[in-house]
Amino acid sequence: RFQIQRGKTDPTSYKSLGDCFRTIFQREGLLGFYKGILPPILAETPKRAVKFFTFEQYKKLLAYASLPPGLAFAVAGLGSGLTEAVVVNPFEVVKVTLQTNRNAFTEQPSSFVQAQQIIKTNGLGLQGLNKGLTATLGRHGVFNMVYFGFYFNVKNILPVNKDPNLEFLRKFGIGLVSGTIASIINIPFDVAKSRIQGPQPVPGEIKYRTCFKTMATVYKEEG
Repeated sequence: RFQIQRGKTDPTSYKSLGDCFRTIFQREGLLGFYKGILPPILAETPKRAVKFFTFEQYKKLLAYASLPPGLAFAVAGLGSGLTEAVVVNPFEVVKVTLQTNRNAFTEQPSSFVQAQQIIKTNGLGLQGLNKGLTATLGRHGVFNMVYFGFYFNVKNILPVNKDPNLEFLRKFGIGLVSGTIASIINIPFDVAKSRIQGPQPVPGEIKYRTCFKTMATVYKEEG
């Protein structure tokens, strides 16, 4: 909801995270927080499988290129993220469409009906079920590149701890920092994806069309 807002002049803008939660609960009920939950549930298993399987495969291929280990991890992460994005993007289109619907949960179509409507209206291509693919490629590619690159490099630098509890905290801390940094770097792609896949400001007019043009527009209008 925050990502599809168009600045303070947007009549449906939320003042804060608390205001957003409160408004959704009041207008859309408790189930309003669970809009679009089915697509990520359905996508989670294939997404994780593709992410880690392709990371290992790209890592093996890059072994022949004689790249420094740190760079190899980052490039393998980029490749796994790009592959993962192709798998999850149709699910993301359905999810964003459902989550931007401000009607009560019981008044909106199911995930399968919403997917059918998108396909019927705009097809399977870049205007339909694969809308915003470039932004999704950027989001997952950048995230995985930074995450895997940072995680494995730092993990190899920091010494292994013999105490299992401290070793768990070491890995947990590295993962936490890796995910945080990756999220900060990839969020512009996520905002662009939401703008492209969500409702356009003026019905019938496409304002947010491509990833980098959308980023440029958001930056120009909203900073």
